[in-house]
Amino acid sequence: PIGSMESDEADILGLLVDEYEKKHYPIEAPDPIEAIKIRMEELQLRQVDLVDAIGSKSRVSEVLNRKRKLTVEMIRNLTRRLNLSSDLLINDYQLAS
Repeated sequence: PIGSMESDEADILGLLVDEYEKKHYPIEAPDPIEAIKIRMEELQLRQVDLVDAIGSKSRVSEVLNRKRKLTVEMIRNLTRRLNLSSDLLINDYQLAS
């Protein structure tokens, strides 16, 4: 039951495990392009579905293939369209060479 000694011990153990995992097995946030691709997969979207947020089909392709950086306007639109944090999308990332 909640408030019992066993419940309190389980809560403490859970916190300790969480801290241990954060310290020894950190999971880095995906870069902006990976975040967009992950969200597209979750929402079952295709590149053409992002034309309204990014621009033309070719522009979407350039962004997703790391040939072009996201602009502030694209980030605003993608934040709304994909329900992603703008903090995640403003991070820097490498363009393809």
